[in-house]
Amino acid sequence: MEFEIRLSGSVEVRAAGRRNDLGSTKTRLALAALAWDAGRTVGVDTLIHRIWDEKPPAKAREALHTHVSRIRRAFRIAGADAPSLTSRTNSYLLGVDPDRVDLRRYTSCVDQARSLAAGDDPDQAILLLDDAAALWRGEPLAGIAAYWAGHLRDTVAETRLTAAVVRAEILMAGGEFTDAVPVLLPLAREHPDDEALVERLALALYGSGRIAEATKLLQRTRQRLVRDTGLDAGRRLHQVQQGILAGTPAPALLEHAGVGKRAPARSARQVPDNLPRDIPWVGRRDELRRLTAALSESPDATAPVVTIEAIDGLGGVGKTSMAVHLAHQLRDRFPDGRLFLPLRGHTSDREPVSATHALSELLRLLGTGVDELPQNLDGLVSLWRLMVRDRRMVVILDDAAGPDQVMPLLPGASPTAVVVTSRRRLAGLPGGRSFSLDVLPHDDAIALFDRWVDGRRVSRVSDVARIVQICGHLPLAIEIVANRLLARPSWTTSDLLTRLAGDGGLAEIRDGERTLRDVFNSSYEALSRSRRLVFRRAGHHFGYEFGPHAVAALTGLPLETTESALEELLAHHLISEPSPHRFTFHDLLRTYARTLPDEDIDSYSGSAPEAAVDAEPDGAREGGSRQVMRRLAAHYLCIADRADRLAYPFRSRLPADAVDLPSTPSPRIGDAQSAERWLVTESANLLSVLDWTRQNGSERQLALCVHVLAGFLDVEGHLATAEPLLRRAVGHWRAEGMDAARARALLDLSAVCVHAGKYDEGHSAAREALGLAQSLRDTVLESESIHQMSIPMWHTGQLALAQTLQERALFLRKQSGNILQMARSHNFLGIIHLHLGQDRDSVDYFQLALAGFTDAGDDRGRYRTLNNVAELWQKLGNKEYAERYYREALDVSKTMGSRGDRATLQMNLASVLTDRGNTDEALALYAKSLPALRAVGDVQGEGTALNGTGRAYRAAGLSEQALPHHVAALAVMRRIRAAAEEVGVLYDLALAELDTGRLDQAAAHLAQSRAVSRRIGARADEERAALALERLGRSGSPES
Repeated sequence: MEFEIRLSGSVEVRAAGRRNDLGSTKTRLALAALAWDAGRTVGVDTLIHRIWDEKPPAKAREALHTHVSRIRRAFRIAGADAPSLTSRTNSYLLGVDPDRVDLRRYTSCVDQARSLAAGDDPDQAILLLDDAAALWRGEPLAGIAAYWAGHLRDTVAETRLTAAVVRAEILMAGGEFTDAVPVLLPLAREHPDDEALVERLALALYGSGRIAEATKLLQRTRQRLVRDTGLDAGRRLHQVQQGILAGTPAPALLEHAGVGKRAPARSARQVPDNLPRDIPWVGRRDELRRLTAALSESPDATAPVVTIEAIDGLGGVGKTSMAVHLAHQLRDRFPDGRLFLPLRGHTSDREPVSATHALSELLRLLGTGVDELPQNLDGLVSLWRLMVRDRRMVVILDDAAGPDQVMPLLPGASPTAVVVTSRRRLAGLPGGRSFSLDVLPHDDAIALFDRWVDGRRVSRVSDVARIVQICGHLPLAIEIVANRLLARPSWTTSDLLTRLAGDGGLAEIRDGERTLRDVFNSSYEALSRSRRLVFRRAGHHFGYEFGPHAVAALTGLPLETTESALEELLAHHLISEPSPHRFTFHDLLRTYARTLPDEDIDSYSGSAPEAAVDAEPDGAREGGSRQVMRRLAAHYLCIADRADRLAYPFRSRLPADAVDLPSTPSPRIGDAQSAERWLVTESANLLSVLDWTRQNGSERQLALCVHVLAGFLDVEGHLATAEPLLRRAVGHWRAEGMDAARARALLDLSAVCVHAGKYDEGHSAAREALGLAQSLRDTVLESESIHQMSIPMWHTGQLALAQTLQERALFLRKQSGNILQMARSHNFLGIIHLHLGQDRDSVDYFQLALAGFTDAGDDRGRYRTLNNVAELWQKLGNKEYAERYYREALDVSKTMGSRGDRATLQMNLASVLTDRGNTDEALALYAKSLPALRAVGDVQGEGTALNGTGRAYRAAGLSEQALPHHVAALAVMRRIRAAAEEVGVLYDLALAELDTGRLDQAAAHLAQSRAVSRRIGARADEERAALALERLGRSGSPES
């Protein structure tokens, strides 16, 4: 679907044959201001100036936001192709290819044409100027009167002038003076004082025999300049006038003026061309543009530099079609020939073409007779290089087996371009540049299917979307199933979809002559035995993405051997590497790998290193995929156990020997930071392990799995997954009579319930854990149970009880001497005293907590305590200190912290920024943190962020926009019974209601805030609400 923003003529958006003129003049001007800088950040102040000059409205930012919203709605006509319009801090970014903006494309074409003309490639320059002319639809930003619009018109007018001058110079250099006159004459009337333009028009008139007109033009120009400026014309105009009067030939004057001649025409000779037929092209515009630019870099037709482009990719991805289409598109750039040679590197029934055979065929295509061909490889190489030494050709070497097959076929010093296609990356080609081709985007895949079937027998558009999805957006698979549909006259797309979505799987992608499985077979069979083993076993991995250690666990091969095999699979495009050391399969290749049977290979006997690579070890031949998957699950759980103990040392864990996990090849995890990085990186796979164990493991295995992963599930916000499995684990340990394990499962359950806002259930689980800990006489477990009990007490406003519990936990922890656990108690006591209004005690506890976390090396505890210190400073009115501590906490969290914690810190920083008047940054931080808090299931955090957003809007003078956020926050806090937070939300809601004239509602909410504060013992909040009510009664405003 072609998307275009038009600035030439009227401003409008076009896509799929539809247009949108955006309505108001200011909206069109806003779009123009963004589109002119497409792909670049544009400041809000700059946009306001461009739209309203020096007279912006009172609420210019709100007005700008309205125009931006209209632009986004206008973009909807492009559907999935609609560009992004992103709001950033005090700026906007229109994420669209500049070539989709007609004036940007216009100026780009003119600039390129000028460069090509200067580099003696006039034909290509003219083509670009023709492209630019086709984009011109009249005065830019027609109908819009604004200073910046006028400035843009002036800028484009200069570009248009340049285009005319370049075109005229090319025409005159080719002797076409008459054709140059109408190009220059209209612009000379618009710019009568432009001496360079007048000079070239005079030369064009003179060269076309209109000598009198040329001399009169020069005379009028000189007189005008003297009259208007008091200065005579420049030296070059004098020289042209003198040359005309002296009868100097026009080409000589032209050359003296610096306008070169066309390159002499090449002598005629046979032009070989055996390119396959081009096909109607669909999509891949960016890839085609990049390759075209690469092959068009040197405009010098005699440049002795060979250009080599290697297009690699998965079998069936469209490499050959791309190369052939590219060669057809560049036919004029390579006038001496277009050669196509299949090398059969991956043809299952035939050997790859030898260098001797390939060179003989290439020479024959150039007209060399059979009896003239040398009889040895060196002679063929020498003759080939001699014959292409001064030829500007494009040669396609299709389906290369590897670089060794290609090397003898490369021209030496020659302007010939070579395009190589291969299923493997061709490293080592001298001067070669690799270009990896991926599958088609979804819309392009649909368009390709439609092109093949030509709209016939398409029952539903949704059918086509599902068909190309099953085909993995692979062009060859799409072509095959489209041909299959055409071969069955009674079928519709619904019938085809039924077959593809059934149990047949990969076998259904066939058309009578071809199957996709055959394409994959040829790549698979080219691998060594150990590489085939790695390919098969990696296909059984239950995650989308995996690392080398997991594959080593699947295969039983050494890690070094596994990594080498993965590199080879990557080179053959049988897997891909979306990020360093992380691999994945194309969906169809994963399906193919899972259908392959294990091979019967003798195990390694230790006789030679080569045997270690080519042998399938005994461990890799364990029966069935179930055993393989069990080994993979154990691998992940073993590493997760170690990572959890480092990343979440505060958890109450079973002893390592009680978990009883086998050793496994694992990455280096030596500290909390690397442990948390591993857990986050492998998060999807860990969830898959949990799901696989739930379906295939025993109850004990599931309970141990949940125990190991509970910290990760809680911190990363997988609360809905964790809760039912933890309850199941509690039941298992109860049935087994294992009280220590049950108590720890209850503590994990309590933490998850609290973070989900289920405070009663969280308290109940922790209380049950406390009873078990006391019966076991385990004071460490007892202190953790008490700590966990105090958390829901604090959330529900039972501050005095929370304080008593936490002081008991601290007493027990001091007996054990655990610095980290004491720091946790000190931090929580600081929070409780902060909410009780006991600021001095709060400071003392926070200082103790910071010292403890620092001594324990716990960065997570440090940034959480720094956050609490910042909150204290904010409460005390020192906003500068508060901001400093919040930013310090954010810095610490960059190396160690979950996305939920970082979102909380961003939200808290936004709160103090609101107080300091920096509402733009505050709103941006709230907008960033709110989705993250929702994603991790932090319901209280969600409510706090909603309320903070309302406060920021109110501080920005937008109280009407603040109200719905406060109302939503109040609903959240009441739903989870977070009484302490409800107090603040009620107060902020009342202030917004007062701003908007809702006095009765404000009074009611202030009264509610006072009542809840009194109930939970929050004296400072109670006094604040009472004071506001008193002021409201006196003057109608609580802030008077």
